[in-house]
Amino acid sequence: MLAVAGAEAAERAPVRVGIDAEFELENSTSAQAVELGVRSAIDEINAGGGVLHGRKLELVLKDHRSIPARGIRNIAQFAAMPDLVAVFGGRFSPVVIEQLPKIKETGTLFLAPWSSADAIVDNGMHPNYVFRLSLRDSLAMPTLLGAARKRGLKKVGLLLTNTSWGRSNLAAADSFMANARDMKVVRTAWYNWRDTSLVEHYKALLAAGAQAVVLVANDDEAAILVREVAALPPSQRFPILSHWGVTGGEFVKQAGPALQQVDFSVIQTFSFFNAQPAMVERFLRHAAKVSTVRRIEDIKAPVGVAHAYDLMHLLAKAINLAGSTERSAVRDSLEKLSAHRGLVKLYQPAFTATRHEALGAGELLMARYRPDGVLVPAKD
Repeated sequence: MLAVAGAEAAERAPVRVGIDAEFELENSTSAQAVELGVRSAIDEINAGGGVLHGRKLELVLKDHRSIPARGIRNIAQFAAMPDLVAVFGGRFSPVVIEQLPKIKETGTLFLAPWSSADAIVDNGMHPNYVFRLSLRDSLAMPTLLGAARKRGLKKVGLLLTNTSWGRSNLAAADSFMANARDMKVVRTAWYNWRDTSLVEHYKALLAAGAQAVVLVANDDEAAILVREVAALPPSQRFPILSHWGVTGGEFVKQAGPALQQVDFSVIQTFSFFNAQPAMVERFLRHAAKVSTVRRIEDIKAPVGVAHAYDLMHLLAKAINLAGSTERSAVRDSLEKLSAHRGLVKLYQPAFTATRHEALGAGELLMARYRPDGVLVPAKD
């Protein structure tokens, strides 16, 4: 009888899912967005009976504060946890890239709902334990440059962060420009994390003939640039087309009124304003149980929320398909899922044995901030 009771207790033990992200980073909202998406999906899944015939999903959080060494340590700790099936990552590609050797060593199933550097998925692992439902730099940069082209802005300057993320975007830009005979990158400028001014880089790009600036930045540095550009004469305020790192923090608050004085647009993979109403209502119903979110205007960092929500549902399906919490079995099952209707799209399927990227160029769009700070699809 004791053995039977022990087996039944094991069956009821929770199935753990981890998030390793930048929770305590000042002004950042990206980790909280991923958490909201995962928690909303878990509430929905648990309300429907959980996974593996009645086991509840349980979330475990760790904070790497955007420091790679902390992230590597966190992966090792997650890997040692019993019934910990997978780890969701955060916003910063440089952290995830440094974690890859530990992910490979420990066989930790890693799900990327935000970080966009190509090398995160193109990591040389066999089998590959990394799956992404997010943007990819080799898709982002062509979309940003293509948006400039559509507006007749064919001479662009690149303003890039001096990190692996910035270098990933430079490689993507070079690849695009090799076949874009009607466009020209007039100059590339680099800035460092925590720089307190970017305006001289911006001016150098304009002096080289740039009609627009393609920016790869997170919220802090982007807000500095926007305030500095707004302080320039109107004739020097050229369009800025931005990668989406800006949407993972308090960019609007930091930029202040200057944001409405600058032609600023940002790439996205998703907008709640374009989503199927029934899916939005379903998400909001469960988000209301785990957060203060009641309407889509309340959602900060919307792509992180939507990506994490869909990715958690896909993970739950893979756990059930595997019939186990064994990570290699769940990894294999993620490659064999059937079609799934998510917030972002209908996945047909999300992943295959040769494709660990759930999103493609068809999901990409440009967005702008309304005066109230809400990010909405751009009309231009």
